[in-house]
Amino acid sequence: MPGGRPRSFDADTALDRALEVFWRNGFEGTSLADLTAAMGINKPSLYAAFGNKEELFGKVLARYLDGPGAYAADALDAPTGRAVVERLIHGAVDLTAGENTPSGCLCVKAVQAGGPDSRTVRQDAVAVRKAGEAALRRRLEQATDLPSDQEPADLAALVHTISDGIAVQAAAGRSRDELRQVAGSALRALLGEGT
Repeated sequence: MPGGRPRSFDADTALDRALEVFWRNGFEGTSLADLTAAMGINKPSLYAAFGNKEELFGKVLARYLDGPGAYAADALDAPTGRAVVERLIHGAVDLTAGENTPSGCLCVKAVQAGGPDSRTVRQDAVAVRKAGEAALRRRLEQATDLPSDQEPADLAALVHTISDGIAVQAAAGRSRDELRQVAGSALRALLGEGT
């Protein structure tokens, strides 16, 4: 029995376009019509290639973490605890207030989604956030250069809270320069004046 027709679109390009739409509008603010228009495909092709809207979002979230959001995992390889924290907070500014990307953070927007249709998406985004914070805590537990009064778990939670706040402020229209000043103040508060 012959297979179906070959795809007439590039799946990677379609995913990149879906990523931009979800990042710009959030899960609930994105309709199937928005997605099919941006991806250049029809609904049957979307379903056949990517599943339903939630499944597509899951694929987009993975692409986001491996692409624009990869700075967070890369930061954990910094040689010192201070450098890890600095790279994460500055990276949050660059990601969420970039000139060539939608403002805000895809994960933060997904966590903030409120309707019943987005419960699974919200749970997936929360799981990603928790895993990132746990990885940061483990990395900070290895650091020997952090202030002695900083507990790794508390510092990891603070860094994620600051990063999320930066994302919310970026989505609300704060400029990159303003957020860089905020990041500098946050780093001085967290790590001391030498930062």
